[in-house]
Amino acid sequence: MVFSFRRTTALLATTTLVSLLPLCGHARAADQMQIMERQIQAMQAQLSTMKKEHAEEVKRARAVLGRQREEAENNPYAQRGRYIGQPRPAAQPLISVRPAKAGADDGRPPSDRADVSSWSDFQRATAQDEEVTVGGIKVGFPGGRPTIQSSDGAYALSIGLAYHEDFGGFFNSGPRAGESRGAFNGFTSNQRRLRIPFMFRYKNWVAAVTPDFGANHNDGYVGLYEGNLNYTGLHNTVLTVGYFQPRVTEEDSESSNDFFTLERPSITDMVRNIAAGDARFSVGGLHYEKRWWVAGYFTGQEWGHRNASDMSSTYYGGGSGSTVDSQTGATLRVAGRPVVTKDVDLHVGASAISAFKVACNTGSDPNHCTRSTSFGQRPEFDIGEANLAATGTIRNASQVWAAGPELGLRWRRLIVKGEYYHVGVQRSAPGLKSASFQGWYGSAAYTLFGNPRMYNIKEGAFGAPGVKASEEFNPALNQWGALEVVGHYSVIDLNSNLNDANSKNVIRGGQQTVWTGGLNWYPNRHFRLMLDYSHFIVSRSNQATNTAGRTGNSIAARIQAAF
Repeated sequence: MVFSFRRTTALLATTTLVSLLPLCGHARAADQMQIMERQIQAMQAQLSTMKKEHAEEVKRARAVLGRQREEAENNPYAQRGRYIGQPRPAAQPLISVRPAKAGADDGRPPSDRADVSSWSDFQRATAQDEEVTVGGIKVGFPGGRPTIQSSDGAYALSIGLAYHEDFGGFFNSGPRAGESRGAFNGFTSNQRRLRIPFMFRYKNWVAAVTPDFGANHNDGYVGLYEGNLNYTGLHNTVLTVGYFQPRVTEEDSESSNDFFTLERPSITDMVRNIAAGDARFSVGGLHYEKRWWVAGYFTGQEWGHRNASDMSSTYYGGGSGSTVDSQTGATLRVAGRPVVTKDVDLHVGASAISAFKVACNTGSDPNHCTRSTSFGQRPEFDIGEANLAATGTIRNASQVWAAGPELGLRWRRLIVKGEYYHVGVQRSAPGLKSASFQGWYGSAAYTLFGNPRMYNIKEGAFGAPGVKASEEFNPALNQWGALEVVGHYSVIDLNSNLNDANSKNVIRGGQQTVWTGGLNWYPNRHFRLMLDYSHFIVSRSNQATNTAGRTGNSIAARIQAAF
């Protein structure tokens, strides 16, 4: 363009000089000077016009190049988006902030696990979130969880946190004559959970990896909570394979960030560990609608179960290097909401779980293996204390199963719920009878202020109270977050065939009853402070810590952070 301008200027000058030559010989000097001045003025005017046109062309070219560069920086995936058939989004500024939609979030805590949702649900969640766009990358907090994603949302990485630090102790819980003292500390602490969920997404494919740096009843154990692959492309459905926590029982389907009290009731914790629990190999899926929910999984061993170095650990049942035939099992849970109104939510459901092949371990005879199981529960304060109710080893266990109903009701700010389960152990040796156990609980929660607990259709369970951003703790504005009062009554009976003539059929695991009451305060959606008082009564068992029956009390607190 510059070359063309210079060439045109030279041509005009040459033409003007040539046209002046005849005049030099026929006109007077004055006339010649006037003519030359007029032609020079005309040439200058023409040059000025051409300069303006040239400047306009340069300006337009720079504007086009600027728009192209800006679009490339803001949307580097436009070409890929056209290839896969996605609509091309409009160009965005290099850095922009999109405010959250008003009323889009009721401020409930994020989950303690990877939030596996469909791509469309994920895009809706990010659309409701305050979001910062930097070049072609979007940074936001959908559902309160830090997330980085591509401009079209096809690629995403989320990082979460479930931090539970417990502290407290027991009082009036000492042993009776002849009993071992057990680990019933007057005061101690435990990192109950320190999970960091990583969620890697490509559209409807999600990989979830969650290490746990608080994965034990005592500080210092590092483990894996989940590591799995999920497909979410089917309507309201999540298909999963890998190490996972299969959803079984109402209490176990909830996130631990939503629990009424510090720990699950004993019976649900006992039942889930038959063939589910944390970090269990699973293949299956769940489906939900507004009025019903169903999930089923085929399950195998727990993470680390065949690791000999984990032989004596209390984490997920501990490892065993002598396992030569791993356990297989299955879980099934169905739930529904027959009544749903503004003030009332009625929940009914049932869960079933079975280890239809118990793990087989070799002993002193390397040519043969034995199958056995056991049950035992702490008095619902998981801070390193000893079991009081426990069956000991149940040998020749060919199958283990449990089943029972669940019921829950929300009326305005009040929620009451409960579950009952019967547990059976089929034994294979001649003369041995099947063993049976049972347990149940009833819980209640009332939200004094803040958003009350509501039903979570994706979990088929009741979620935690919520704190809107406009109601977060701020004494200067007379804002106090959310506060609820909670309590539950929990029973497990681990006695079976106590009057049988064959001593091998007699299992005296004891009956444990726990009364718990507490307060939960949520200053905002990400933090919670919990305070529980518990009283426990346990009839005698075969445990060295409980040969005469034992009672006691505990006071426990938890600080919780959830992202």
